[in-house]
Amino acid sequence: MGSDHGQSERGEQKERTPAGASAAPRHRARLDQPRAPRRSLLPEYDPEAFGRFSERIARFLGTGRFIVWMTVIIIMWVLWNVSAPEDLRFDQYPFIFLTLMLSLQASYAAPLILLAQNRQDDRDRVTHEQDRKQNERSIADTEYLTREIAALRMGLGEVATRDWIRSELEDLVKELEEHRALFPRVRRHGSDEGDR
Repeated sequence: MGSDHGQSERGEQKERTPAGASAAPRHRARLDQPRAPRRSLLPEYDPEAFGRFSERIARFLGTGRFIVWMTVIIIMWVLWNVSAPEDLRFDQYPFIFLTLMLSLQASYAAPLILLAQNRQDDRDRVTHEQDRKQNERSIADTEYLTREIAALRMGLGEVATRDWIRSELEDLVKELEEHRALFPRVRRHGSDEGDR
C-alpha cells in the first residue's frame, strides 16, 4: 500500500510538470525565514569605520601641514638623489620612483576624498530634510496661531469691553440730565410719587 501511495504521488508530479522539463523536485525557499548569508570571496569590512577613516585622511589632505610635509619630503628626496654618493642613491635623476609614489598617493587620495564628500552629502541631505520638516511644522504652527488670533479678534469685537460700557453709561447719564433739564418735575410735599 505504501509503494502504491508513493507511485501515485510520482504520477501526479509527472502530470503537473510541463513536457520537456526535468522531473527533479525543486527546493522552495521559505519566505517566513531570513536567507542564509552568502559567502563572498571579497574581504569584509565595516563601511562606517572605513568612512570615518577616509574622512580623517581627506581632512588631513586638505590642511597646510600636509602640503608642508609633502614639500619637505620631495625636496629631501630630490636633494638626496642628486647630492648623495652614487651607491647610496635609490632614485636617479628622472626620479621615476618619486613620480610613481606621487601617482600612487594621488590615486588613493582622490577616491578617499570623494568618499568623504559623499558621506558629507548624505549628512547634509538628512540635515536639509530635517530642516524642511521643521520649517513645515513652524509654518503650520504659525498659520494655526494666526487663525486663533483672528478668531480672538473677531470674538473680542462682539464682547462689550469696560470702556465701551463706561461710554454707554456716560451717554445715558447725559441723556437723563438733558431730559431732566427739559422736563423738570414738581415735587409735592409729603408725597412720595417723585421717588417712585
